[in-house]
Amino acid sequence: MGRAGWGIKQIIYNMTNERDMSFLEHLEELRWHAIRAISSVFVFSIVAFIYKDFFFDKLVLGPSKTQFITYQVLCQLSEATCIDKLSFELINRSLMGQFMTHMTYSIVTGIVLAFPYVFWEFWRFIKPALHNEEKTAAGGATFFVSLLFAMGVTFGYLVVAPLAINFLGNYQLDPSIKNQIDLMSYVSTLVILVLACGLMFQLPVAVYVLSKIGVLTPAFMRQYRRHAIMVILVVSAIITPSPDMISQLLVAIPVYFLYEMSVFISAYVQKQNQKALVEM
Repeated sequence: MGRAGWGIKQIIYNMTNERDMSFLEHLEELRWHAIRAISSVFVFSIVAFIYKDFFFDKLVLGPSKTQFITYQVLCQLSEATCIDKLSFELINRSLMGQFMTHMTYSIVTGIVLAFPYVFWEFWRFIKPALHNEEKTAAGGATFFVSLLFAMGVTFGYLVVAPLAINFLGNYQLDPSIKNQIDLMSYVSTLVILVLACGLMFQLPVAVYVLSKIGVLTPAFMRQYRRHAIMVILVVSAIITPSPDMISQLLVAIPVYFLYEMSVFISAYVQKQNQKALVEM
């Protein structure tokens, strides 16, 4: 059996035998962790629902206005990237459209704000199944995962989403065709881009776990670095369909930095694994 299969099997075995708890007892414990996690999302969602003047008018609708901070910074960087108008208007065509949009952004905001606590709850459930050295190696997991998620969400909101919304909102096949964007379509696009970046920034964490169980090695990542760069550039071009290189580089550079950081993390984990094997 490979290292990956052995590692996963060992974790499941430890969880099943931890403190001689039965499988049903573990399910009951997991249920309470899930209840507390969902409750935190519910609380933050209510806050976002109540204070819509800030969360919706200022944050959600921010990228649809030329006064948005990203557009102002782009104007200061270069006149070529200056955005002085957004040629689209948001409309609502459904009777329940505005209410459902209110609910949608409130739930997503609740998920984003409660993410550190949600992860901490599930980490508390998994942590007892780890060995002492694994607990030590994974120390600060909640902090680093939450930090990377917050960085990704911020990057998506301030960089990726405004660039994509600006391009797609201003794109016209013919000047006679006016862009009237449905409100739910706008919010859905914003949510997808922001959450996708939040998950994308978890790359170092994913690499750490895969390297720990022996699936990924630094040699493999270095060997396919050029391929990774090409993928990053293609993804950046898709996320920011604007033809100017500045917008694409604003997305590609941080992602490439994450990749290089992941190579370093994988090399560190490999050294730790080799050291552990020598000491056995």
